[in-house]
Amino acid sequence: YDHETQHAFVGDYSGQITLLKLEQNTCSVITTLKGHEGSITSLWWDPVQRLLFSGASDHSIIMWDIGGRKGRTLLLQGHQYVMGSCFHTQPEHQSLNACSSNITYSCRLKRCRRCAPQWLESDSCQKCEQPFFWNIKQMWDTKTLGLRQHHCRKCGQAVCGKCSTKRSSYPIMGFEFQVRVCDSCFESIKDEDRTSLATFHEGKHNISHMSMDISRGLMVTCGSDRIVKIWDMTPVVGCSLATGFSSR
Repeated sequence: YDHETQHAFVGDYSGQITLLKLEQNTCSVITTLKGHEGSITSLWWDPVQRLLFSGASDHSIIMWDIGGRKGRTLLLQGHQYVMGSCFHTQPEHQSLNACSSNITYSCRLKRCRRCAPQWLESDSCQKCEQPFFWNIKQMWDTKTLGLRQHHCRKCGQAVCGKCSTKRSSYPIMGFEFQVRVCDSCFESIKDEDRTSLATFHEGKHNISHMSMDISRGLMVTCGSDRIVKIWDMTPVVGCSLATGFSSR
């Protein structure tokens, strides 16, 4: 909820985020944000930069540029588990910290990052032009069986399995783990393009909530195992650790 403009963000099980305008006893729908393939598990609003961060069960985080009216701007795929909660640091640090069931994830939101492409729709493979299984007319005309549709995470084209046999990480676009890419995009990705832009830390407990004090470089995680942990995040945010805390 944004107190200044009285807008509310609501995530649902379909992966959609609805932006509402609240006025006295009424509310109206402003727009809907679509980008996740799984149910929304967490939302965090940065009122200064007017950025919305959403985590979902599809193991991804999306940064939405609400203030700039640009919609979807950056996809961050850094978890192999369901997202728990996420937290964006102060603007000068340009970093994101998030947690899932048992790991924490930190990454720099560098200017060199690229936006993940929107997935294109097509009735046939955009590489070999073979029909997909719902394209009955082309299947009948060519006397061929329809193929399953996939999407290349690098170019966004709709492709068949034979034209997307490769998997690759592509951190500059947010993909820290290997994802499906078409064969031509795989050839264009260099070894240095696969260098990770994030760090992962074993939480060693089932994290259900996190909070962070940027000024002191400390993060607190609470788990369903009734354990509270205090983390030294100074290597990530680049500030001095608060005094008065021991490593125990």
